[in-house]
Amino acid sequence: MRIIAGKFKGSTLFIPKDKSIRPLKDMVRESVFNLLTHSKRITFKFEESKVLDLFAGTGSFGLECLSRQANETLFIEKEIKAITILKKNISKLKLEKKTKIIVDDISIWIKRRDVPELKFDLIFCDPPFRTINIENLIELISNKKLLKNKGVLVLHRYKKSNDKFPLQFKIIEERIYGLSKIIFGKFLF
Repeated sequence: MRIIAGKFKGSTLFIPKDKSIRPLKDMVRESVFNLLTHSKRITFKFEESKVLDLFAGTGSFGLECLSRQANETLFIEKEIKAITILKKNISKLKLEKKTKIIVDDISIWIKRRDVPELKFDLIFCDPPFRTINIENLIELISNKKLLKNKGVLVLHRYKKSNDKFPLQFKIIEERIYGLSKIIFGKFLF
């Protein structure tokens, strides 16, 4: 696994030996970033953005954002094996000052969150494929107003998942890559 573009282009990242941790494949990540950068339907600029990487795993998505000049990334992950690798990747790229890791369950952290001014330009949400009720998670993100008005939420799901979404979540773009379905959306506030 490597950083695709930007300041750290070509840098390799540590990856898990444990197959239960499912990093986003380079090809899928590259396609996601191409759409974020070049799509006429998605308006997003990495420069100076704040990124929230939910179910961060090894951190490949959030680190790629930082390589492309995002200002900061907040990683949320609860699996200790993944956090160990994430910390090694952050250290390898010397990005400690632009990152923060929160070790917690995503839903619990969002419910407890009490910093209303902390909003993100980009949220990447990569829950385990077996996660069934995505609607509740998206609803929580919306209710806590984690995403800025013009922000983008990118959701990674299994290609055959048939998720329901809250009415205020508008899908902008949806793509299938191998076993992955990538959904780009925003909230209608």
